[in-house]
Amino acid sequence: MEIDITRENEEVIVRLSGRLDTPGAQEIAPKINDLLEETGKTVILDCSDMSYISSSGLRIFLTLRKSAADKGGRIIVRNICNDVRNVFMMTGFLNLFEIE
Repeated sequence: MEIDITRENEEVIVRLSGRLDTPGAQEIAPKINDLLEETGKTVILDCSDMSYISSSGLRIFLTLRKSAADKGGRIIVRNICNDVRNVFMMTGFLNLFEIE
């Protein structure tokens, strides 16, 4: 799992690549924890290159969403593949996030 974080004006763009499974979630957890400080802004999760998400990955998304809600920010999830979209649909995440 790879993560690339860039900041552009009032937006934070997080590009996720690979499989966001348990090992992947543990690998990116330190960067996600640092990102929680900035969730008062708009955080865009670009999932163009993310091929899979497990419950550990979903937990990361929920943590970001809760932090953004507490700070008045917003989370936008972009470019999810069909497999990830199906997981979002089955778990109700399509209703929790702004999907583009």
